[in-house]
Amino acid sequence: MEVIAIPKSVLKELTAELDELLQLTTNASEAYKGIFNEERWLDNQEVCLMLGITKRTLQSHKDKGLLPFSKLNRKNYYKLSDVQRLLVSDAQTPNK
Repeated sequence: MEVIAIPKSVLKELTAELDELLQLTTNASEAYKGIFNEERWLDNQEVCLMLGITKRTLQSHKDKGLLPFSKLNRKNYYKLSDVQRLLVSDAQTPNK
């Protein structure tokens, strides 16, 4: 085991900087807390199953702006509330 001795003042400085960094990180993540904790996000497969549509139809919905989405690491995610809204609007639209 290796023991490293540092002055107490340096340790206090380091601790203060770490506390400040933790506070900055906490403050930055608070802005996004509602996005991740209150809303369920679905991937392509889940949306297709929920709506009973193919991936191509899902792509058409995205292209037409009918279903908003977010992209993370080249994968699309959809808010459950947006998918439910689309389901309700489709149910209210009379068949042609």
